[in-house]
Amino acid sequence: MRQFMPIGELKLEAGGVLPDAVVCFETAGTLNADRSNAILVLHGFTADSHAMGPAGPGHPEEGWWNGVIGPGRAIDTDRFFVVVPNVLGGCQGSTGPGQYRPDGKPWGSQWPVTTIRDMVAFEMGLADGLGIACWYAMVGVSLGGMRALEWAITAPERQQRAIVIGVGAQATAEQIALQTVQMRAITDDVAFAGGDYYHVGDGLGPVRGMGLARMLGHLTYRSELEMHQRFGNRPQDGESTLSIDRCSGRFGVVSYLEHAGIRLERRFDPNTYLAINEAMNHHDIGRDRGGVQAGMKRITAALTVVGMEEDRLYPIRLQKSLVTMSPRPIELKPVRSIVGHDAFLTDDDAMSEVLRPALAD
Repeated sequence: MRQFMPIGELKLEAGGVLPDAVVCFETAGTLNADRSNAILVLHGFTADSHAMGPAGPGHPEEGWWNGVIGPGRAIDTDRFFVVVPNVLGGCQGSTGPGQYRPDGKPWGSQWPVTTIRDMVAFEMGLADGLGIACWYAMVGVSLGGMRALEWAITAPERQQRAIVIGVGAQATAEQIALQTVQMRAITDDVAFAGGDYYHVGDGLGPVRGMGLARMLGHLTYRSELEMHQRFGNRPQDGESTLSIDRCSGRFGVVSYLEHAGIRLERRFDPNTYLAINEAMNHHDIGRDRGGVQAGMKRITAALTVVGMEEDRLYPIRLQKSLVTMSPRPIELKPVRSIVGHDAFLTDDDAMSEVLRPALAD
């Protein structure tokens, strides 16, 4: 069940202030008397605080990490108190572009530039409100991995362990390019209205542009090898054929990507898509710290870095680079999967195999 924590005024890295910021979050398990068993789980780009549990009001789908979080699972709710916040700028209850500013209008085009460090400051407000001075561990996937790294650098005393999954130290040129094209698909949609579309018609705004953005994004989350195996040329009756959707007559891979776009259109705010993409474009743990190596020197938590083989968006060389640049030993855990980046969502067994030893006493 969603809960809400007001954290007051949030000063932003790029300037400006968000007054009366509110964190939406969900929890599972029981916090022990000395508050030493809390784990912070940080979600990826288009996920939210609903990481565990069935579908229900406000959540049309079951928890995105149901196979990993729960009684007796890798993140064991019989042992740990698990906290999952919806990211700053999100559209599932946390303060974001679709929420109302002090004048009673949606933030919309007035939403300020927010960064990964702002997201971490936002989550620190939640930790303070819950009375958690130090996390037993934090686990971050993709966008959440960026936040876990920033947490470990910004406040090294506030976590004992950090598991960082599927990210690098900085946004690469290719990531920025791919994410910028997705953003243009939204802002060039005639229904975007400069970002102030909440009062127009059904209030959905540039969903077609966001659907197109998601199609491109989803293609980068999965590997070329998986696309080939599922939809590519394959021998059949002595000939080579491509997967064709029987209902539409279109290529199977096109129907697959369109379905991914439609699913997101139904549950996500285009302005949130823009705000989070912009934050990811500016991801850089070395900014204003003397470089990446200087940033890595600040980390005192036991750090586990996880990379997915066949990941073409965050290739495993980026995780290897994190290990190389660290002055302290870091354990690198490669996950073998043809899925690519999204393996952290699709392969519960592989994730559990990584997480259990990383969370052991």
